[in-house]
Amino acid sequence: MAKAGSERQAQGGIGLARIRKLRAAEAEIFRAARPKSEASYGKGIAGFFGGVPMHWMNDWPTPFPIIVDRARGATILDIDGIRLDDFCLGDTGSMFGHSPLPVARAIRRQADRGLTYMLPDEDTLVLGRLLSERFGLPEWQIATTATDANRFALRVARAVTGRPKILVFNGCYHGSVDETMVRLVNGRPVNRPGLSGEFRDLTKATKVIEFNDIAALEKALANKDVACVITEPVLTNSCMVLPDPGFHDALRRITKQTGTLLLIDETHTISTGPGGYTKRFGLKPDLFVLGKPVAGGVPASVWGMSAEVARRYRAYERAKEPGYSGMGTTLSANPLQFAAMRATLEEVMTEENYARMETLAERLATGLSAAIADNALPWHVARVGARVEFICAPGPLRNGAEAENAHAPALEAAIHVTLVNRGVLIAPFHNMMLISPATTARQVDRLVRAFGEVAAQLAA
Repeated sequence: MAKAGSERQAQGGIGLARIRKLRAAEAEIFRAARPKSEASYGKGIAGFFGGVPMHWMNDWPTPFPIIVDRARGATILDIDGIRLDDFCLGDTGSMFGHSPLPVARAIRRQADRGLTYMLPDEDTLVLGRLLSERFGLPEWQIATTATDANRFALRVARAVTGRPKILVFNGCYHGSVDETMVRLVNGRPVNRPGLSGEFRDLTKATKVIEFNDIAALEKALANKDVACVITEPVLTNSCMVLPDPGFHDALRRITKQTGTLLLIDETHTISTGPGGYTKRFGLKPDLFVLGKPVAGGVPASVWGMSAEVARRYRAYERAKEPGYSGMGTTLSANPLQFAAMRATLEEVMTEENYARMETLAERLATGLSAAIADNALPWHVARVGARVEFICAPGPLRNGAEAENAHAPALEAAIHVTLVNRGVLIAPFHNMMLISPATTARQVDRLVRAFGEVAAQLAA
């Protein structure tokens, strides 16, 4: 596969000159349609560093961020009155649609009862059981983000094993957990580029190998110095990489043989079903993390432990010296999270909703694949449940290195802006699209039609 990058003369089989011409033309259309947003944004929103409340809001490929008026279901309305079919859905945070009615009701109810008080309430009496039934592990803790949950779970893994290192797969994504910010370059582990203020060589505490490489996994765990393997069941937040048949069985077998714990991070792959990829495919992790959509859009995450890990951690806590564990934040496990999470698990993350999401995701993947084939483009489509990606390179991909090489940033940015101008919003990173319970077949068909128009324009 050719290396991605601006130094190439083409990306995804399309010449860079054509890509730049398309993006420039579509940028002007975008600007002309949004005078209020442009005037409101100007050179940035006053008072915010970089002009935005969070730096990645500037990473959208549009000339300036869309200023949202409101969002409902699978639709966003901006302040210029333009309606967008939303397939980004907050990059999974609103995977079940914007403000699902059961969650909105729960938030209104809890608003009159208090937003935080560092104590459990009646919802927690139900929530612990719901988490165990849904995701299979018996003991749980609540945090605010998946980054926090992963960080805390890795602390537990190191504590109970007495081992210093973790292992990640090249191209992985687990939020902003320091130890996971490593990659392979020419087969050597290095810190990821661009880390702000990082003064450590993160590879001292983290091993990194390629996804789907069972021989490398056996070699990396052989010294028995790895506390935990942390992985998504499917590599996401890169160009999507599905596991080879038998890979997860081998991963579980080798981790057990070497006394290494296995942490499954389902934050993106919860698109697979009500119990995530873990439940659908019978994975047996020692630790489990889920963030983003678990409370229907309210910031929340959960992390669970097997009975054996919980037993070992209790023994560790009894033996260790007293003091702060380095785990937990004051606003984690607050009653607003409890209420929203209970409503999400009981009324939103249902088998019926997932069946609808799966059907429409298959419709979307089929339509995108047909448009790619009709225009003889060297691209492919990948899907995990309700999550669909078109990838501007041949596939399927097998590891993080292939995913990195498949990334075509200039081409993807041009496609993104062109889709926005046709009333469709997808994720600004890696062409990710989500189907929610609120998404309609008509919206899916509009996306397929818009994508087909863009593909034909690029391939002409």
